[in-house]
Amino acid sequence: MSHLKVLFGAQASVLRTRQFKLLLLGNVNAALGTVLVSPLLDSLTGPFAVSDVRIGLLMTAFTAPSVVGIPVVGMVSDRVGRKAVLVSGLLLFGLSGAAVALTTDFRVALALRMLQGVGYAGITPVIITAIGDLYDGSREATAQGLRFASSGLSQAAFPLLAGLVVGLAWQYPFAIYLLAVPAAGLVAVAFEEPRPTPESEPSASDAAPDGGSAPDGLAYVRSLLRLCLHPKIGAVLVAFTVPAFLYMAFLTYNSFLVVRVLDSSPGVAGVLTTVVSLIYALTASQAGRISDYFGSRVIPLVVGSLCMGGGLSLAAMAGSVPVAMLGIAVMGTGIGLAFALLRSVLTRLAPEQFRGGLVGVGESVIRLANTIAPVALGWLVAVFGPMTGPNLAIRYSLLVVGVGGAAVGVVAMLAARAAAPVTGR
Repeated sequence: MSHLKVLFGAQASVLRTRQFKLLLLGNVNAALGTVLVSPLLDSLTGPFAVSDVRIGLLMTAFTAPSVVGIPVVGMVSDRVGRKAVLVSGLLLFGLSGAAVALTTDFRVALALRMLQGVGYAGITPVIITAIGDLYDGSREATAQGLRFASSGLSQAAFPLLAGLVVGLAWQYPFAIYLLAVPAAGLVAVAFEEPRPTPESEPSASDAAPDGGSAPDGLAYVRSLLRLCLHPKIGAVLVAFTVPAFLYMAFLTYNSFLVVRVLDSSPGVAGVLTTVVSLIYALTASQAGRISDYFGSRVIPLVVGSLCMGGGLSLAAMAGSVPVAMLGIAVMGTGIGLAFALLRSVLTRLAPEQFRGGLVGVGESVIRLANTIAPVALGWLVAVFGPMTGPNLAIRYSLLVVGVGGAAVGVVAMLAARAAAPVTGR
């Protein structure tokens, strides 16, 4: 136990619990939804007989269903339990993802990727919610940080494996998704459904702001929407958009910045992506320790916003690859803090009866920001282009997004701190 405490802080004992190990196992699989396919896209144009432009739809087909699906699945998990939804999500994710290898019809592949996206909606948000059910305080912050760290590590490792086996046959990388099937079996057999403790039982005002203790159907939806519109929760949801938007902005224009602006190679662009994943994984693993040190999540989240925006801005204006890498490392530190601690904040603000639904809304906000970011960056580049030329347009667009993201993140967290408490919490 002592070595875990040294590495991850006083609450590292969560790593020894069977419940948390099972949740991490499911989380490692879900993290592969996009990063496993991204390095394969060029190799898939031939088998599916589509253009470079159309092959990107394999990414969109996966992410699109989750924008709507995640909040719905979150509400379902509040009604039927976390375990049933998690097992179903893992099975659908693994089987539909692996089935892509069985077809060369692009329309069928897109349909399978959409099904896989629906499966994803039943994994990550449910895991985040279940961690909130199982743990509290800095222990929960540590668990959320370690969960996010496991995502970063798997996103750094498995794409390398996919890049190796795709040389043997384009179908082989999709077989990696089958790892989700035994994970589903282990969760089904060994995971114990989190139960409310007497101390965490929601009051009537928690359960249904309009009266009653167990809203059904439309009453549940109305109560959940009312929670989302609460100033404190609304500010936290706004803060969710910042790491998601900035990270996707980086991923979208990383290769353009490195290859075109800094006159380097695609391989170096890949190194920057790996640096972000490793840094945010390392930082997220320390989230509980950091929040304990400050005695608050607000200060680390404000610092995280400044790191994200400042790091991206530094990379945007860098005159060399090492300086850009330094900026991306600073950005990764902010992303690790933000994603780990924001999810911890949201699960603690949510009345237990609405935790799955509210976490689902938060994850859907992240997906929406991911979807908007490439479009917004493209618009900014188009605006700056005629005035500055293409290279400076990329720099200035990333700089605007970095500075703006930092400002939004800081203001959102300060607003959340100043807002009145959520009723009954």
